[in-house]
Amino acid sequence: MGIFSRMGDIINSNLNAMIDKAENPEKIARLIIQEMEDTLVEVRTDAARNIAERKELSRKVESYKEKATEWAAKAELALTKEREDLARGALQAKQQAENMAVVVEQEIEILDEAVTKADADLSKLQTKLDEARAKHKALMMRGSVAKNQIKMRTKMADYRVEDALARYERMERKVDELEAHVEAFDLGSGESLEGQFAQLEADEAIENELEALKASLGKAKSKKAANN
Repeated sequence: MGIFSRMGDIINSNLNAMIDKAENPEKIARLIIQEMEDTLVEVRTDAARNIAERKELSRKVESYKEKATEWAAKAELALTKEREDLARGALQAKQQAENMAVVVEQEIEILDEAVTKADADLSKLQTKLDEARAKHKALMMRGSVAKNQIKMRTKMADYRVEDALARYERMERKVDELEAHVEAFDLGSGESLEGQFAQLEADEAIENELEALKASLGKAKSKKAANN
């Protein structure tokens, strides 16, 4: 089973219940990211274990090859001593060592394939994880904007706001009515500009006439005094 198949099974097993309960999308996104991060750690751990095992198997291959070489030398020694039975046994041991080296080398090939596959999967998973993180950040920003818009529109649609605005308008009308009453009281209580100038001219005429009368009386008194 591939890494993404395993990751999909893990994520789906946890997400299905949350989706059925209509959880917050941000929580689901965080869960997906967490599952991907956990899978990333798991795959890296497996890859590190495979690399360590490969090194150990490589040492075993070298050991088996060294044993095969040693048994080959022992077979030659046995033949020089005319001990074909020992030479035959040494060659059998050499063949067994060579066969074991081949088996271990096949195991190393399997581990190499697993490490190569893990490296490719890690690269893909890291890319997907980076994308998920970026999308999660964008999702959070969009969610925040949407929540603020809903909050604002809810407040604007609240009947209490409408009631407050209506009461404010009624208050404005009352103030307008009071000001209208004040202006009504002032109507007719003051003279127009033409009336004020006419009154000023009339006052001036009276003053002139008064001065003329004073002058006339003064002349009359002077004349009477002269006659006496």
